[in-house]
Amino acid sequence: MAIGRFITIEGTEGAGKSTAVATVAAWAEQHAGSVITTREPGGTRLGEELREMLLRRREAGMAAETEVLLMFAARAEHLERVIRPALAGGQWVVCDRFTDASVAYQGYGRRLGADRVEALAQWLHADITPDLTLWLDVPVDLGLQRAAGRSAPDRFEAEKARFFEAVREGYADLARRHPGRVHRIDATPELAEVTHTLQRTLETAFHGG
Repeated sequence: MAIGRFITIEGTEGAGKSTAVATVAAWAEQHAGSVITTREPGGTRLGEELREMLLRRREAGMAAETEVLLMFAARAEHLERVIRPALAGGQWVVCDRFTDASVAYQGYGRRLGADRVEALAQWLHADITPDLTLWLDVPVDLGLQRAAGRSAPDRFEAEKARFFEAVREGYADLARRHPGRVHRIDATPELAEVTHTLQRTLETAFHGG
């Protein structure tokens, strides 16, 4: 049976994750066959309902603890209904964000602490870690500039630059702590160059270069 692989795409707003997901999925389909793409929060009917709840701007706001627990509730459903079955069936899974996003956004951005978020991850999915995480890194001001023209900002996109600076530091810390898994991709150049870097990183990770 084919071996399923789990690839996650991470980054702050305006980093180009959606385009990267398409690039990675196309590469995986060419080299491995069966591939599914998905996203977090979301990926299932319930997950998408929770996503809408998490992203909708509201006057009353949301406690940071509520936010991270809703993220993990959506993730539990996602793992049970999509990710685990796909990997068990030998499919490759390409996911727009996963637990590293919770470490960066809630652990660092909301200042809950990486250790608290990682304890939730250990409880929920100690058996599953991405085979490869591609962190699309872009300076906060450039990322926000890119994201500004897309649509009305959601609850996260409306945060101040200092929030995203903390999130970016969270991703940098993850890359330092997990150098074999988390690969920083400079997302500031033109699309063609970023695409080439992604493809080269995939070749190295799965075919030894």
